[in-house]
Amino acid sequence: MQDDHYKERKRKEALFYYNSLQRRGGRFQRMSKGTQNIITDRIPKAVHSTMTTAVRQMIELSLTSSKYILPIKVDDNWSFEEREKEVRKVINRYKTTARIEGAGTGAGGLILGAADFPLLLSIKMKCLFDIGRIYGFDVTAFSERVFLLQVFSATFSSVDTRIQLWKEIRNWNQVTGAIDDVNWRVLQQEYRDHIDLVKMMQLLPGVGAFVGAIINGKFLEQLGTAAMHAYRMRMLT
Repeated sequence: MQDDHYKERKRKEALFYYNSLQRRGGRFQRMSKGTQNIITDRIPKAVHSTMTTAVRQMIELSLTSSKYILPIKVDDNWSFEEREKEVRKVINRYKTTARIEGAGTGAGGLILGAADFPLLLSIKMKCLFDIGRIYGFDVTAFSERVFLLQVFSATFSSVDTRIQLWKEIRNWNQVTGAIDDVNWRVLQQEYRDHIDLVKMMQLLPGVGAFVGAIINGKFLEQLGTAAMHAYRMRMLT
């Protein structure tokens, strides 16, 4: 009975979260995008190439390999609330890892800052795969890997794309059979375009260490929260 009350609360929280994401961007978002484009233009082409390659490899590994599947404890007898307690532990652990990694690479300026990009991608995907398993899903299945990439893409995308992706996530149990033709090239471009202005600043000398530590933790928190709500909608609504 207690778990039922917990589930109902989390179902409502997930729907509130979903509704909050349906609002389209305003003037501030458009201004931020313009500023981001100016800074992006200052980043050497070689760094942009590194980013593009890293995202492509992340997508391929997510769909085909076991690179992101690490040993963790999962108990089939856990209640939904107990599973979510474990998920929060996982998110906090990966947040700490991401902060340490971001501070270290950010201190190195442009070159090491670029190295942070694929490392952070790997941390994010390992976190997602752990979360999926704790909720009781078989992340070795192709359909579950696609779901995790959908959550990833919905978290780091433009407003219009985010709205569409979350509509699919909310109705995943009905649409999952038709998702095999997702345009992963769009995922790649959306992720690169969405990287926050402050994340681009990590590539600039003098501020990289501070920015790297703060924003990496923020990104993991953002992704973990999105994943929890995605699974809540999938399992409880």
